[in-house]
Amino acid sequence: MADHNRYSVDARAAGRMVLVRSHAERIVVLFNDEVVADHPREFRRDKIIYDPWHYLRKPGALRNGAPFRDWDLPPALAAVRAKLKPHADADRQFVKVLGAVLDHGLAAVEAACDEALKAGIASGDVILTVLARQCQPEPPPSITTPDALRLRCEPMADCGRYDSIRKVA
Repeated sequence: MADHNRYSVDARAAGRMVLVRSHAERIVVLFNDEVVADHPREFRRDKIIYDPWHYLRKPGALRNGAPFRDWDLPPALAAVRAKLKPHADADRQFVKVLGAVLDHGLAAVEAACDEALKAGIASGDVILTVLARQCQPEPPPSITTPDALRLRCEPMADCGRYDSIRKVA
């Protein structure tokens, strides 16, 4: 609580002692010298300021949570959420996609969602697969062996030589 307002924090810091830094335009919350919340400062009193990213791991939060009611998602993520809605495990799949933002960044996840939507397949696993494929390094270019380095006399595979060594006299 700061300035008579409540600000959400990352789940790691929930219920713990934190350091609150009040700046002119921002409220920054630190836990063990790590930023666990950074909000625009609210100057009115008795407000609750949410960051939906703080609530992703909470069961049922996506369906029922106040932070998600008016969450303005990027277009591709909003389309994926709408496409997943009829599925029984829609929330779990969408949380998988949102969780990938922490590892890959919002732009990469949005691009993966867009690619999955263009293919007509929007599921958490497909989007994670697209992300994994995007993160793979480019294959190295093939190298042709110059004629000067080619073997003039190719070795012969002769297993009989090995067998002759193995035989005990």
